[in-house]
Amino acid sequence: MEGHVVLFALLLCISAAASASSQTCDPIEVNDNPWVYVTEELIGCWTSFIGQDNEEVHILKLNFDPSDSIMFSLEMNNTKPMNLILTSSATYFALHYLHPDVKLYVQNDSKIGLHANVHHNNVYKRDFPSEDEELVKWASQEFGGVTSFTTIRNLKKVTSTGTKGTKPGSSNCTLRNEDASEKHFMKIETAPLAKSCSPSPQNPNDETELHIINIPETAIPCNVSVHVGTKKTSVFLRGPQGTTWTFINPLHTQFGSNNDIVLLAIPHRIPPLITLNSDNAVDVQRKALDYFKASTFTSYTEVRPEYPMVLLVLRNNDDPKVTETAPAPVTPTTTNAPHQMPLLMQLYTSPDYRSPMDPNTKVQSDKRIYAEISGHTLGDIVLTIKVISCFVRSTGSCPVVKELPFMSEACSANLCPNSTRLSFSLDQLHELTTTTWDLECSVKLCYSEKCGDGGRVKRNLEVTQPCLQPPTPPCFDFRLPGVLGIAFGGFLIGVLLIGALWFIKIKTGYPTGLDISSTAANLPGCPCSGAKRQPVSTNPSPSENSSANASIGSTQSTPTSSMA
Repeated sequence: MEGHVVLFALLLCISAAASASSQTCDPIEVNDNPWVYVTEELIGCWTSFIGQDNEEVHILKLNFDPSDSIMFSLEMNNTKPMNLILTSSATYFALHYLHPDVKLYVQNDSKIGLHANVHHNNVYKRDFPSEDEELVKWASQEFGGVTSFTTIRNLKKVTSTGTKGTKPGSSNCTLRNEDASEKHFMKIETAPLAKSCSPSPQNPNDETELHIINIPETAIPCNVSVHVGTKKTSVFLRGPQGTTWTFINPLHTQFGSNNDIVLLAIPHRIPPLITLNSDNAVDVQRKALDYFKASTFTSYTEVRPEYPMVLLVLRNNDDPKVTETAPAPVTPTTTNAPHQMPLLMQLYTSPDYRSPMDPNTKVQSDKRIYAEISGHTLGDIVLTIKVISCFVRSTGSCPVVKELPFMSEACSANLCPNSTRLSFSLDQLHELTTTTWDLECSVKLCYSEKCGDGGRVKRNLEVTQPCLQPPTPPCFDFRLPGVLGIAFGGFLIGVLLIGALWFIKIKTGYPTGLDISSTAANLPGCPCSGAKRQPVSTNPSPSENSSANASIGSTQSTPTSSMA
């Protein structure tokens, strides 16, 4: 019985060891990793310059490791007319196939051994500098400009593709770190920069890929720019102390690292999440499986960079077996500009946040509006969105900008993951005639207690004035007591008025408006019109009397002539 128990325990140990070994793999050098594209970002430039003779000017600076073979092939038999400048501080041998329109320039004291099957007498020696900036200046003076400058490490073969070697944009060569594989006019083959492997068998049902990247302790600390695809991806990153992993587009990505991680979308620096001193391949693979609680991984890549800038691209690859037999061309994503994390603003009409407002809905200026700002998650990181300020801008030809005070609305982290809620009033827009506005809020994205600029989120808003009801006129109830009161009041006012006029007549003795004779004198057909008023005696001055007589005479002559 004891023998059977011992045998069973031995079988369990063998099975566990076999299972553990199947979860790891030994990396080997491959010319093209089907899962991960790795390259060093070396100094170079790429411009739109073309010389007066329609000739391009290209500079190749070659660097070789002491342990690497210093022999390469230069195939430029299918290219546009060009001036090609080769420079290197090492001794190397090159087998070249040059088109007759290609002029090759090397230094006078160069240790280059050039060999060709066909000689066209198009190799020239010149005294030009080796330093990068000085070499660009010399080429610009010699040929009028520089089309491209490319630094290549451990070159094996460079082949022209026959396409135009210019790039739209500036014609000035400004040296910077670049990815040389983007230059479509030539294909560059170098010594492998990384080792890789993949365990077998793979589980095709896994939706999330797990990629492990390891930089050994003997390598220099570097800044690695990481691009990931659109699939759900987990990435385990390990490097020597001082290494920084910069994620350009970390959407749908989970990660763990013993180094600092920088998220350009926030931007924000995340301190090391794990501790791992060993750079042994098996140790790193097992640590990654334990960290992500996974049973297997997709790929393991071991990188040994010699320069501080590295570009790493995780390829979208659904069938690795097909890719190993027929590698697809490398088309890495550019790293020219970081992308802000996408933000969304949704408006609501009530504080329960249950009924989203349609984008075409018009909002009354006397109503309170509720808003929720949310963003996509970056892996397992819990982000907090903080609203800094909000304002509205009219969309007319003369835009009006108004700062919009807001109030934060309470919301738990479970109910509002990676989002925040706020409310605001549009009272200050009540007296403005503009109805179409852009509502914009500036936010910060915070991880733990550190915050970075999260950009702005904008939304269109249609504002209308509230409908004002016309005032209802007061309704008077005219009943019998009211009617009698109004009649008696009118009668009393009339009596008082007549009494006042009679009193004035008695005191002054002058006929008032109640004098019937004075009134009737001007009424035709009135029997009282024969009454004559007594003239008032006056003593006018002689001049006045003469003018008055003349006036009277002229006045009396008119009816006489008319009667005649």
